[in-house]
Amino acid sequence: MTSIEAIRVLAPSGMLGAGFPPESIDRGIELGADVIALDAGSTDSGPYYLGSGTPKTTAAAVARDLRILLRAAAGAGIPLIVGSCGTSGTDSGVDWVAGIAGTILREEGLSLKVARVYSEQRADALKERLNEGRVHPLPPMGDLDAATLDDCTHIVGMMGHEPIVAALEAGADVVLAGRATDTALAAAYPLMKGLPAGPAWHAAKIVECGGQCTTNPRSGGVLATVDHGGFTIEPLDPAVACTPTSVAAHMLYETVDPHRMREPAGTLVVDEATYTALDERRVRVEGSRFEPAPHTIKLEGARVTGYETMSFTAIRDPLILGDIDAWLALLHEVLTARVRQTLGLDPDAYVVDIRPYGYNAVLGDLDPSSAPPREVGVMLLVNAPGQATATAIAKVANPLMLHLPAPGMDYLPSLAFPTSPAETERGPAYAFVLNHVVAVDDPTEMFRIELPEGVSR
Repeated sequence: MTSIEAIRVLAPSGMLGAGFPPESIDRGIELGADVIALDAGSTDSGPYYLGSGTPKTTAAAVARDLRILLRAAAGAGIPLIVGSCGTSGTDSGVDWVAGIAGTILREEGLSLKVARVYSEQRADALKERLNEGRVHPLPPMGDLDAATLDDCTHIVGMMGHEPIVAALEAGADVVLAGRATDTALAAAYPLMKGLPAGPAWHAAKIVECGGQCTTNPRSGGVLATVDHGGFTIEPLDPAVACTPTSVAAHMLYETVDPHRMREPAGTLVVDEATYTALDERRVRVEGSRFEPAPHTIKLEGARVTGYETMSFTAIRDPLILGDIDAWLALLHEVLTARVRQTLGLDPDAYVVDIRPYGYNAVLGDLDPSSAPPREVGVMLLVNAPGQATATAIAKVANPLMLHLPAPGMDYLPSLAFPTSPAETERGPAYAFVLNHVVAVDDPTEMFRIELPEGVSR
C-alpha cells in the first residue's frame, strides 16, 4: 500500500436522492476530487424501512443524483462510493440502487465496474455467533434472545471501511454498499491510500451530511482534503463558508460524546483537535487521533409489532379546548368501553395512541402548555394483531372523534375529519429490536462482495 500526500473527498450531500446543485459537483472535480462518497440511508425515519425492506427515497430522485455522480466519476476517472443503499442497507436495497445505476450506465454509454457489498445477515448464522459468546448488547439493551433473531424480518450488519476498501482494491469503479457507518464511506479511500486514521475518520464525520457543516446547509456539498497532519474542508458553493464553529459543531451531531465516536475498528478521539480558519471559507483541523479496538459489527433488526390504522380529527370548539386534557381522557375511557362492548376486546389486546397536535403532542409533559390552544388536531393510532381489528377499533372511535361532548357540555359538538374515509390503514408496524454488536476476527467476514465480470479479488 503506497502512501500519498493527500486525498480529496467530495461529499455531495447528506443522502443520495436528497438533491444537490450539479455545478457543485463540477466545482469539486475542478478542485481535484479523488473520490466521491455519500450516504444513501439512515435509521432516522424509524424501523419501517428496514422492517419492510423498502426505500424511503423515490427512484426518480435517486436516479437524478446518480446520473450526475456517475458522469462526474467517469469523466474524472475517480471512484464513487455509496453506502446504506435503499435506506436501510438490505440486500434488496443494494440491488435496487444497482439496478438504477445499471440503467444509467447503459443510457450514458459508461463502462464503469460496479461492485455490490451486501450486509444483510441470516438469523441462523447469528445464532451460531450468539452461542459462541460473540454477541454483546449495547446500552440499554440486555442479552440477546435467539428468538428475537427469528422474529426479525430483516437484519443488517453495519460495516466499517474494510469491505469497501476490498471492493476498490479488487478494481471496482463504483461501490454500492449495504448498511455502513456514515463515516466509513468517506474514510475508506483515504485509509486505503495510507493516510492516518485520526484525520481520515474525523474528516469523514464532518462531511457525512454534506453542507451541514457550512454556513448554508442547503447550498450543496463540501470537499475535504485529508493529509498526514490533519484535514482542510471547504464548501463547493463559492458563496458559502466553513467556519471553525460550523465545522466543530458537527461533532455534536448524532453523537453520544462530542469528543469520542466509536467505529467498528476503534474510536475517533477529538478532544485535542484544533479548528483554524485558513481564510473566510476554509477551515483546517489538526490533532485528531484514532484508538484501535477489537473489531465489532453493530446489528440492526426490525420485527412486526402489529398492524396500524390511523384516524385524525380537528377541534375548534372553545369549550372542549378549554380543558382538552379532560376531553382526551374521556375519549380514551369511552373508546375502551365501547371496544369491549362491541368487539369483545380487552385493552391489553390492542394499543391506542391519542396525540393532540397543537397541544403537547410532540414533547408532552417535558414542555407542557398552559394556555388554551385555538385549535387541536387529534391523531388516533391503533395497533392490533391484525389489520381488520385495528380498523374496526378506529371505526368504533369514529363517532366519538366527530361528536364526543366534553364533560358538562349540553350539546353535541361537530369536529372535523380532514379525509373521507376517516380511517387510513397503515399496514404492518415495525420496531427496532436489536442494539447489539458481534465480535469478529476479520472485518469483512460478515459481508459479501459481488464483483462484475473481469474483476477479481
